[in-house]
Amino acid sequence: MADTLTHIQSRDNPWLKDLRRLAQDGAASRRQGRAWLEGDHLCRALLARGGQPEVAVYAQSLWEQNGALSLGDAAALVRTVVLPDALFQSISGLESPARMGFVLPLPATPSVDTGAATVVLDRLQDAGNVGAILRCASAFGFSQVLALKGTAALWSPKVLRAGMGAHFGLSLIESAEPEALGLLAMPRLATSSHSGEWLHRKALPWPCAWVFGHEGQGVGEGAAALCTGSVRIVQPGGEESLNVATAAAICLHASAAARTGPEGA
Repeated sequence: MADTLTHIQSRDNPWLKDLRRLAQDGAASRRQGRAWLEGDHLCRALLARGGQPEVAVYAQSLWEQNGALSLGDAAALVRTVVLPDALFQSISGLESPARMGFVLPLPATPSVDTGAATVVLDRLQDAGNVGAILRCASAFGFSQVLALKGTAALWSPKVLRAGMGAHFGLSLIESAEPEALGLLAMPRLATSSHSGEWLHRKALPWPCAWVFGHEGQGVGEGAAALCTGSVRIVQPGGEESLNVATAAAICLHASAAARTGPEGA
């Protein structure tokens, strides 16, 4: 560990400046090819899935109290950086800094798995919505997420926090063209607030691809043209529309329930 342990004291350290950008700029993950995981929960979620960070970062007080979070067999290969607490707070994106985080190299973008149950995100802007949908995708058995161009960066700190570790069990494809939808050899269901079949009356296929659109504009024309059907959710209370993450949770749960049947998984 001694050879990989670094103490940084200066705010002007170039590596620390890059880390600050990574932690505070939602688009920096794409530019730097790495992600910032802040907090014990996210870091442990990565390790539980067999992942290893490039760098482990600790606030001085936590380092003195607990030392390193267990990094498994690759611990000797992981660089460890310890920062004064005030310096760690200066990079944190949280109101209450978690005092630890990992820098993770982004995985190579996988090819589209044409047969995998898929969630498609069409230009979603809100990082909280994107992360919540990724968490639902993982929970309800959808293994692939296809984010079309214009969607918030999947590996941004806010999306990672909202996903709560779901990223590490999903195949994630970013900045895809709408035409990528046509590669999916399965029914492709666009969601709509005003047209299409009622979800509660539809026999849902498995596998399938659910397409969720922009918070204000819905599914775009290019993506909609490649869908095989449109589905809407009954809203007897009369609201104009549902939050997209809420709608996604309802639709993905309906698919999981239809797949497993009345007796469950």
